[in-house]
Amino acid sequence: MILRRGAAESRSRPTPARLRPAWLAAGVLAVLVATIAGLAFGSVSLPPAGVAVEILNLLPGVRLDSGLTEREAAILLQLRLPRVVLGLLVGSMLALAGAAYQGAFRNPLADPHLIGVAAGAGLGVTVVIVLRAGTTAELPIGVPVAAFAGAIGAVLLTWLLGAAGGRDRSPATLILAGVAVSAFLSAGQTYLLQRHVESLREVYSWLLGRLATAGWHDVLVILPYAVITAAIVLTQRRELDVLTVGDAEAVSLGLHPERSRYLLLVAASLGTAAAVSVSGLIGFVGIIVPHTIRLLTGPSYRALLPLSLLFGAAFLVLTDLLARTAGGDAEIPIGVVTAFLGAPFFILVMRTSRAVPT
Repeated sequence: MILRRGAAESRSRPTPARLRPAWLAAGVLAVLVATIAGLAFGSVSLPPAGVAVEILNLLPGVRLDSGLTEREAAILLQLRLPRVVLGLLVGSMLALAGAAYQGAFRNPLADPHLIGVAAGAGLGVTVVIVLRAGTTAELPIGVPVAAFAGAIGAVLLTWLLGAAGGRDRSPATLILAGVAVSAFLSAGQTYLLQRHVESLREVYSWLLGRLATAGWHDVLVILPYAVITAAIVLTQRRELDVLTVGDAEAVSLGLHPERSRYLLLVAASLGTAAAVSVSGLIGFVGIIVPHTIRLLTGPSYRALLPLSLLFGAAFLVLTDLLARTAGGDAEIPIGVVTAFLGAPFFILVMRTSRAVPT
């Protein structure tokens, strides 16, 4: 009788949806369209066809006439291309991390900033800017390194605090620990800013987020972390599907829930910290993109994770294009644009989270 019931339950349980070729093609197409749009439009408009041809000329053995002038080619290759590539990497990391956090915590409102990443990075940057303003000597640590160190330090502090009452680091305990750590670090940052008001402008310009880059340095900084994060998180997509049904059933299926959850959190935090270190604080990407995909394709992480990576990259490049062009001559901080888009979406998620499984 028990065996028959178990078999019936096994047959009735829905099989997680796989990544369909049509969804993957749509994600790749979105990245291509966003890339061409980000490269072609701005304060100086370039013909999209010419932009596409000029990018093809970067391939070995390809030599085509793009029709772009030398000045237009310089704008494309030296200014816009590094910025668009940086936007692709940052957007993919934030969206992928958001999806991973939501699965690991079984919380539809989980976000890359949930466990103290934003507060830690903000405090690290504030310390460096304040120290730099008070001395003429060259500091051994720069803003990106300080942001990365602060973000990783905050995650470790959340980790330790989550186990302060024992060995159990449940999703709820980690979330509460992250809230406490974020409040503590934000208070420290506010104190420093109050004591050094001359640094307010520089700190807040970083906190509002930006993708401005003078070359390929920031891209090279984030690239290794992006590759490592994507490789680890994408290999855990089946485990995330199992975690959604609960730890007890995951154990019965031969999975180690805590080990899988720790691996996901470390990888997602690593990618988020790297992204934050070069772009500043850009919020809501980790909520908007995964939830939109979940509404369209279903809750399976086999499809959700790779599609979050692709559509997150496209989303941030298009958002950056909006930030560069919507304000006329003055560029709007990209963090402000994502907040305008994300706040209403966050309310929508809160209202529908009971109906949409994670």
